[in-house]
Amino acid sequence: MGFGFGEIMSIVLFFIAFYGLMARRNILKSIICLGIMEVSAILFFITMLSKANSVPPIYGAAPEQMADPLPQALMITAIVIGICVTAVDLTLFISLYHRYRTTNWDKAKTLEMKEREDA
Repeated sequence: MGFGFGEIMSIVLFFIAFYGLMARRNILKSIICLGIMEVSAILFFITMLSKANSVPPIYGAAPEQMADPLPQALMITAIVIGICVTAVDLTLFISLYHRYRTTNWDKAKTLEMKEREDA
């Protein structure tokens, strides 16, 4: 059993976002990369657990043709959690930007260290 197009694309997206997370020092780009990683994980699970020629689980359909609703329900939950995490990340970014006036992780850390030394 090999990977299909959806699984391969989700893995490629994940590692592109991982590279962006590790290589970039901009906070907004890091938040965007985290969102892309979340979406690629959801895409991977949805495409991995889908069956060909399956129908929605509606009353009257043959049980052997029905799609399993559990992975879909779990991925909807993951989407909601991802939106909440992104909202918290953006809120923390806004407060960090107002405090240090920078979008760079390294500059913010340097300014925080100077602030601690002065106190």
